[in-house]
Amino acid sequence: MSRSLTALPQHQMMVDWLRTYEPEVWKWQAEAERTDQNLDEVRLSLLRDTYRLTAEEHPELFQEIAAAQEALGLADIVVNAYQSEGESVANAAICYVSGEIHLLFSGPILTLLAPEELRGVVGHELAHYRLWHMEGGVYFLADRILHQSAIHPNGKSSHRQSARLWSLATELFSDRGSYLATGNLEISVASLVKAVTGLSKVSGKSYLSQAEEIFAKSKPKISQLTHPETFIRARALQLWVEDSPDCDEAIDRMLDQSEELESLDLIRQLKLVRITRSFLKFHLSPDWFRSDEVLAHARLYFPDFDLEQNDDDASLIQNLGSLSKAEREYLCNVMLDFCAVDSDLEELPLASGIEQARAMECLGYFEKIATKELKVKPKVMKNLKETAAQVLAKIGKEKP
Repeated sequence: MSRSLTALPQHQMMVDWLRTYEPEVWKWQAEAERTDQNLDEVRLSLLRDTYRLTAEEHPELFQEIAAAQEALGLADIVVNAYQSEGESVANAAICYVSGEIHLLFSGPILTLLAPEELRGVVGHELAHYRLWHMEGGVYFLADRILHQSAIHPNGKSSHRQSARLWSLATELFSDRGSYLATGNLEISVASLVKAVTGLSKVSGKSYLSQAEEIFAKSKPKISQLTHPETFIRARALQLWVEDSPDCDEAIDRMLDQSEELESLDLIRQLKLVRITRSFLKFHLSPDWFRSDEVLAHARLYFPDFDLEQNDDDASLIQNLGSLSKAEREYLCNVMLDFCAVDSDLEELPLASGIEQARAMECLGYFEKIATKELKVKPKVMKNLKETAAQVLAKIGKEKP
């Protein structure tokens, strides 16, 4: 099946986020990239630390490089190749210089792979270059911003997690370049497995079956820092090659990190903010809940909070039960915030919180924090749990 390279949704969303919420950083990085590249230093470093491979001495290698270039639309770019010194692990990498491609091979990779498998490995590396040059280089700028933010002394966990997920998504994107170079899924997978295992003979078909078996028996997520697990890469590539309608969603599930809110990346942080706003508009919508004290407290969350304004993100909370356990417990804490804001409302906010927590299947957690933080006696809580629905129904009839 004919496929073409496009950035993954994770790449596109992150570029949009950086442009929208960090426009000054984006502008600064764009200017820095135009002025700071020391091309001569990069080239000299490669010459110092490697053995340069030439087309005259290694025609088979450059034949595969040329084939991969043609497949990825990079035939007009000059490619230089090097074998690293002192590296025992079979690997390949690309050294980025604008307008130039420098491929760096290490360990026994060149002797380990069959010609078509080598083409696949080269295609993977060339795909990095393709991504960095798409849409005027926006993905390269995002790559640099994210990784510089991750190592900055003032960088936060959200920066590090965003850089990690970006790297993982980039590897899955580049695996698609391997397929475009070979035109054969099994060969691309075999080249990947050979590189990570060091085996000289593997079956791409067998490994695809192995990966399918893993997914049939579990719901794996990527746990690595920079490169996804091999079976995940094989499965993700197969879904893309077969044009599975579930491809983007499946890859998002694979990339999804821990449910702990402290480990959210920038995109998921933004989504949680939008969920919070929509949830507040939903939870505070009853007329009896709209007191001046309650609305003032809501504006501590969002200064422009307005119950009358249309909610473009309402779909985010249409199925609250589908949110993660951590997200639902977070919303329980948000509801608890409004249980003691206006004493005139008496037990109504707590009753509302009980019914909503029940609907979200986290009533036990809400009961625990309400009992502790609001000093509600167990007997009172037990009674209110039994009567909350009736209490709310009654007030709804009294104040339509």
